[in-house]
Amino acid sequence: MTFSSRDRLHDPRGRRVLITGASGTIGRSLGERLTRAGARVVGLDLRPSGDEPFPVIECDITDPDSVTSGVAEALAELGGLDILVNNAGIGGPAPAEHAPGDEVRRQLEINLLGTWRVTAACVDALVAARGRVVMVTSRMAVMQLPLAAAYGASKRAMVAYADALRLELGTHVTVSCVYPSAVRSPIHDSTKAAGLSLEGMSVYEPLDGVVGAIMRTALAVRPRRDVTTTRKGAVEFFLARHLPALTDRIVARTLATRARAGAFDGASLAAGVVERHRKRP
Repeated sequence: MTFSSRDRLHDPRGRRVLITGASGTIGRSLGERLTRAGARVVGLDLRPSGDEPFPVIECDITDPDSVTSGVAEALAELGGLDILVNNAGIGGPAPAEHAPGDEVRRQLEINLLGTWRVTAACVDALVAARGRVVMVTSRMAVMQLPLAAAYGASKRAMVAYADALRLELGTHVTVSCVYPSAVRSPIHDSTKAAGLSLEGMSVYEPLDGVVGAIMRTALAVRPRRDVTTTRKGAVEFFLARHLPALTDRIVARTLATRARAGAFDGASLAAGVVERHRKRP
């Protein structure tokens, strides 16, 4: 759901916030806004740039030891934890018809298991503070797009993990999922390089709106379980949840149009899709 003026927010001043993927497009912008609002923010990132306007600790969320030490350092600096924002994530080309390889494992390792590791390391601090977990998922967690099966699967699994976490910690910790569509960032570079750009199948949305939705979710007095970031996203979320067959037909029709128009010509990973659509009567 999108937000209305009736949503009340906690005062961000003094709130202790940990953000993963804090040096990336969304994480950095979110951390900057929260810091300006008076929150105490620490980030985790594989490659901190060093010029973020808040402390960022180098941490590889695919490495259990790195997560243990990185989270411990962050919690020590913050003196506890009120809000964890699981923002770190990657995308990449991974058609469902091909056997899973390194690219698939990489996306699952970061998007799902990395989120799981960081959250588990923060549970005690979150329970003690009666805190909040915000999962930055994706519209593709509910409405899969073709040629990017690993990303959609990892984000849908991330939501399933959030659901389990909510049931287990719900007496003390709130858990919300935010579902942005595509935001222009380097996360799409590898897909574009493989000739599988989803331009025309996915509409980019403004970074500011996505960051605003995450921030409001983190600070809401009565946080919503599921949060979309645009009106269009809210419609897509509803259709995907309640009319999945209709959603499938819409996406399939768009894919067919693009495949027949040559959008994926020369992309070896999409050769099967192109051939099958051109052979259809």
